[in-house]
Amino acid sequence: MIRLRLSSAVMARMRFAYSPLAETAKSIYMINSGTIHRLHRGWYERVRSDLGRVDRELLRAVVPPGGHIAEFLFVGATATTTTIEQQLQLVANWPLEHFVSELAEARRGVGLSAAARRLVDLGADGPPRVANALEQYWRVAVAPYWPQLRAVLDADVAYRVGKLARGGIAELMQDLHPSIELTDHAIRVASLAEGDVDGGGLTLVPCVFIWPHLWVEFGLAGEPSLTYGARGIGALWQNGDSDTEEENALGALLGRTRAEILVSLRLPQSTTDLAHALGLTPPTVSSHLAILRRSGLVTCWRSGRRVLYQRTGVASTIVAASGYDNGVSGAGPTAASLG
Repeated sequence: MIRLRLSSAVMARMRFAYSPLAETAKSIYMINSGTIHRLHRGWYERVRSDLGRVDRELLRAVVPPGGHIAEFLFVGATATTTTIEQQLQLVANWPLEHFVSELAEARRGVGLSAAARRLVDLGADGPPRVANALEQYWRVAVAPYWPQLRAVLDADVAYRVGKLARGGIAELMQDLHPSIELTDHAIRVASLAEGDVDGGGLTLVPCVFIWPHLWVEFGLAGEPSLTYGARGIGALWQNGDSDTEEENALGALLGRTRAEILVSLRLPQSTTDLAHALGLTPPTVSSHLAILRRSGLVTCWRSGRRVLYQRTGVASTIVAASGYDNGVSGAGPTAASLG
């Protein structure tokens, strides 16, 4: 059992962050374990042919199948604007003693592989070598899909912020993960690990590839964090295709461009995201979004420096009735500011 003590200071400093590194590590773990969940098979089929361009042997040494995942692969998520470059720099500079002990823990019961031994023998050059291999993998397997992943994370945070505003931390934690239990003074996580965690704050990190698991990071490079499975991954790898008759029906109702925008907004996107995806200019998209918003079909909110748009429940009903049933309904809050 892991216990994260709650104080007024912790709750006041609770925040959300995204972790490109956690998405990288957990997707590697899934591949190395040979168990691609059906929800992610669409992604795997897209990237598998490119995996020959990465150092699979080294990544398997650091993230072995079925074993412990090194804690340094979950550090550095401090905001929704955290970048992979920031996190990989932490990995490259990771203290050698802890780096070696984490490798040993990851290989506990089976011993160090030849690739893992080579990393240990590299001494201070080992962590940078791992950071380089992770960056290589990120560029091939995760970076091309980061906008889609980010949309799922944005939607999850919008949902969580709404719950926090309505019912406080109890409401927020209610459906975060089945292993979480909230008491008067602590968050308890059912786990094989043991420990109490104190800190000046708590960071909540939604993650696509960690589902259905949960990860507690003890604050090795900052505040403790909870990395949990984001909502809405069921629709992540759907292509949204439909037949021509359905496209014409929705297009006849709303106009072709507004219909395309509305279908695309099954997950939150910014004006720039939509313009890039649909081959339109940002001003054109902005003009159509304004009309959809005035009609009650789109809502928006701010996430850091970005303004995100998502269709409303009414719009999802219209889209589904037209044949686009993506399994996603509802929308984010009408206003939420996230740093």
